[in-house]
Amino acid sequence: MANAVLAIAHAAKSFGGVQVLKDISLSVAKGDVLALIGPSGSGKSTLLRCATLLETLDGGTLRYDDIAVVEDGVYAPKEVLHAVKSRFGLVFQNFNLFPHLSVMQNITLAQTAVLHRSREEAAGTAWELLCKMGLADRADAYPCELSGGQQQRVSIARALAMNPGILFFDEPTSALDPELTGEILKVIRGLAAEHMTMVIVTHEIGFARNVADRVIFMAGGVIVEEGRPGDVIDNPRSDRTRAFLANLDRK
Repeated sequence: MANAVLAIAHAAKSFGGVQVLKDISLSVAKGDVLALIGPSGSGKSTLLRCATLLETLDGGTLRYDDIAVVEDGVYAPKEVLHAVKSRFGLVFQNFNLFPHLSVMQNITLAQTAVLHRSREEAAGTAWELLCKMGLADRADAYPCELSGGQQQRVSIARALAMNPGILFFDEPTSALDPELTGEILKVIRGLAAEHMTMVIVTHEIGFARNVADRVIFMAGGVIVEEGRPGDVIDNPRSDRTRAFLANLDRK
C-alpha cells in the first residue's frame, strides 16, 4: 500500500447485525481509475460511504496518502478527520445540489466556506469548470431549471472545485435517462484522460471496461475478483463473476 492515495485494509461494516463489508482490502495509486461492479446489495456503495466518512467502519484500516484515518477500527481525532475531507470528492447518484442556490453558488459555496478562498478566486475556479463542462451559459440557473445530465455535470464541477486528490462516483448515471448517460460518461472519460484518480461504482460494464485501469467485482460483502478490465469482465475466473456478467449487456 506504499504511495497509495487511498488504502483500505480488512474493512468491516455491519448494519443491524447484517455484515455488509467483510474483510475488504484495496488500494488506489495516484492516477488510477478503479471501477467497482457487482449486484445490488454487494456492499459497493457502503464501501464508498465508509471511505468518504459518511459511514463509520466497525473494523479495519483506512488511509489517505500519509494520513491514518482509521487504525484497527479506531478513528483519528476530529481535527484529522476534518483535514482529510479535503483529500477527496464524492459525486452522488442523485446530484445533491442545493435547490435554493444558483449553479455558480453551488460550486463556490464550499470553496469559500471550507477552503477559505476569496469570492473572486472561487468564482474564477467555478467559471473555468463550468466552461469545461459545457455549462458556461447556465451559471445563473437554478437546479430545477437543468436537465439531469446538466445537474450531474454541476455536481462533478463542484467536486473538482475542491481540488481533491481522489474523486469517488456512486452510480453517477443511475438517476439519468439513457440519452443523458452518455454525456456524463464522456466527462468521466475526459477526467481519466487527465489522470484524475477515481473510484467509480457503476453498472455500466462497457464503460468500466473502456475507462478503468482495474475492476473489482463485489458480491455478498466481499471482493470476489479483481484485475484488469479485460480479465475480470471478458475472462473472469470466478463462477460468481461469470454468473453476474452473463445477465448483463456488456457492450
